[in-house]
Amino acid sequence: MAIKVENLSYSYEQPFGEKVGALKNVSFSIKAGDFAGVMGHTGCGKTTLLQLLAGLRLPTGGRVYVNGEEINAKGYDRSGLRQRIGVVFQYPEYQLFATTVEKDVAFGLKHSGLSRQEVIARVQWALETMGFDFAKVRNQSPLALSGGEKRRVAIAGVLARKPEILIFDEPVAGLDPHGRENFLRFVKEMNQAGTTIIMASHNMEALAGYTKHLLVLEEGRLIDSGATREVFLRLQQRNNWAFGQTKAQRIATLLAEGNLALSPAVVTYDDLLSALKRELTGGGKG
Repeated sequence: MAIKVENLSYSYEQPFGEKVGALKNVSFSIKAGDFAGVMGHTGCGKTTLLQLLAGLRLPTGGRVYVNGEEINAKGYDRSGLRQRIGVVFQYPEYQLFATTVEKDVAFGLKHSGLSRQEVIARVQWALETMGFDFAKVRNQSPLALSGGEKRRVAIAGVLARKPEILIFDEPVAGLDPHGRENFLRFVKEMNQAGTTIIMASHNMEALAGYTKHLLVLEEGRLIDSGATREVFLRLQQRNNWAFGQTKAQRIATLLAEGNLALSPAVVTYDDLLSALKRELTGGGKG
């Protein structure tokens, strides 16, 4: 088991002393090697949850276990946790600061105990994993790169530590469709190589098309969880569109309004194409 959460809560005080519950008794588990998505409106507690999972905040209640160890227990090695869990927050390119790309990516390895040559090799691997030519980019200023390149450099800085778990908070925000698909394919490849992925996103296509399991938060509470496809279908069956629909679901809804009712199992474009083929070949009910 990679991560287990038991009755996790987090509250904070507003300026006049009123306590606000950002997370309320949330419990779930994520297996090693999973690709888990987190869905919910702005302010539902997604970012707070990710920070608690990474040990960046202390909960006001409940426990977080990583590989069977409680990360907030007395004596727990939190420095080791930061090597095992990599966190990429929204718009990570704004965190670049070093004079060269190589120095920026190497910064997280400063206290790793690796030799200079090992650090260079790790930085080269991370940058090449993100699609860069190491020799060409290593001495460039990260601030001179394009927006998409800056984001890839920032992520390379997290990858260089070779974390077992990667946490992404709205990673595709601000990317054009081409950049978004390239990035999501990269994340999928990392997951297929064994890295556990946790990704919070408002992008329904990203969640439906790439994650294996899904957590749905509403006002700090976990209201649904399970296999991604099953969660989307449960929301659909309850006519709960408050969290949004995939584009394929929207098309299926419009077709249904025009008296072409497709299979209720439409979540992705692949589902939509299969359902349309069934209708056109007479295999559907309509």
